[in-house]
Amino acid sequence: MGSPLYPESSPELARRRRELAPDVQAAFEAFGRQVFAAGALDAKTKQLIAVAVAHVTQCPYCIQGHTKAAQRAGATPQEFMEAVWVAAEMRAGAACAYAAVMLTSLSEDQ
Repeated sequence: MGSPLYPESSPELARRRRELAPDVQAAFEAFGRQVFAAGALDAKTKQLIAVAVAHVTQCPYCIQGHTKAAQRAGATPQEFMEAVWVAAEMRAGAACAYAAVMLTSLSEDQ
């Protein structure tokens, strides 16, 4: 994934991020551990949700990290693809739903 636009994650970048805001970084890490711990949803399902959301938010780091985590939790290639298709449909559905804003705006101008 390393490119000028998306530099490769590294221990050095993680160290710098932690040094610049150590309390916030620690809180974020604790939040992440809590969110992804098994609860009403199992860890695999949570990671598949994260993969789908990462596709919508278009975060290559999240796609890569949560794909690896979901794979470790036992997700199959078919589950990954279905999760991505759900994300794609939701994004497309939102675009269609927002047409209401456009149509309302068109009506107001007349």
